[in-house]
Amino acid sequence: MPKAIFISPIDGKPGKPGQVYYPLVQKTVPEPTPTGSELLIKLSAAALNHRDLFLRQHLYPGLTFDVPLLADGVGTVVSLGSGVRDQSWRGKRVILNPGTGWKDDPDGPEDPTGYKILGGTKFDPRGTLQEYVVADESEVEEAPSHLSDAEAAALPLTGLTGWRALISKAGEKNSSKGAAVLITGIGGGVALMVLQFAVARGASVYVTSSDQEKIDKAIQLGAKNGVNYKEEGWEKKLLSQLPVGKKTFDAIIDGAGGNIIEKGTKILKAGGVISVYGMTVSPKMPFLMQTVLKNIDIKGSTMGSRKEFKDMVDFVKATSMRPVVSRVLKTDLDDIAGLDSLFEDMKAAKQFGKLVIEFGDSGSASKL
Repeated sequence: MPKAIFISPIDGKPGKPGQVYYPLVQKTVPEPTPTGSELLIKLSAAALNHRDLFLRQHLYPGLTFDVPLLADGVGTVVSLGSGVRDQSWRGKRVILNPGTGWKDDPDGPEDPTGYKILGGTKFDPRGTLQEYVVADESEVEEAPSHLSDAEAAALPLTGLTGWRALISKAGEKNSSKGAAVLITGIGGGVALMVLQFAVARGASVYVTSSDQEKIDKAIQLGAKNGVNYKEEGWEKKLLSQLPVGKKTFDAIIDGAGGNIIEKGTKILKAGGVISVYGMTVSPKMPFLMQTVLKNIDIKGSTMGSRKEFKDMVDFVKATSMRPVVSRVLKTDLDDIAGLDSLFEDMKAAKQFGKLVIEFGDSGSASKL
């Protein structure tokens, strides 16, 4: 029977949020049967996101021990439901839309039951850390042919989140040629996708990190420069790095929260945008009167619609962009210690890019 990876309760019961770290457990599960317009996909790779770490720490809503982990995956279509309209799906390599319930409304999900992300919660029975998964034919895209399995698995969730935060929220004008974009906390999957999207669109991109090595790597990917956000007055240093004639930033893409409104107000143009896709520092941010007086927009951004997912994948295909992969573990899902090591990388913020599992020989690992 196919294998899948779940989290397991400790001593048979849930722990306290933030005070527990659920172990991984492998189970065998029945091979799913596609019905209606569903495709059966034999997965070849899957990738971690921070939500998977939060699930293990009981810091994510809707947690369940009965659904395999992970939302990102790539695989080959091996069987079709009787209602599939496009018979050519068979044999194609596809990536899964990491969430459902949101078709094309620019404001948010249309489904009255809400947006459902794959992996580890009661809201969707599927996850990608398993050998087989079913998906409706309307919820997959053919994987870009220039990407390896590891790169394709790295794309969906962070690519979708980054695309909406940059293009839909910051706006096309603020993310194209002539614009100056600041990306905070470079090194994570979303931040790196935003960097690559903005560079490909011709924007001048700057980054922050507490790690100079990560700033240097971002510059290799096309960033103009960057600063250490732990240094006093880092925002002034950023302004000094802008090209002659450019005095302010047009947009900030942020996943941390904290004091970004205070700092951002000082360096953004009047009418500039702070697009916030996460708040890892604190669930609250102070809002300043000066921010109001400068007409600065603070925009929350979470995941994205099915339309935005397609737009993002089409852009990756057109530009031959490659998601940044930090480390790949090859395993047949027997290597719990190896899987744990990927989570440890994430806990320690060691990664620069995505952490990926390729389903294959157990125990081998590579770094791209």
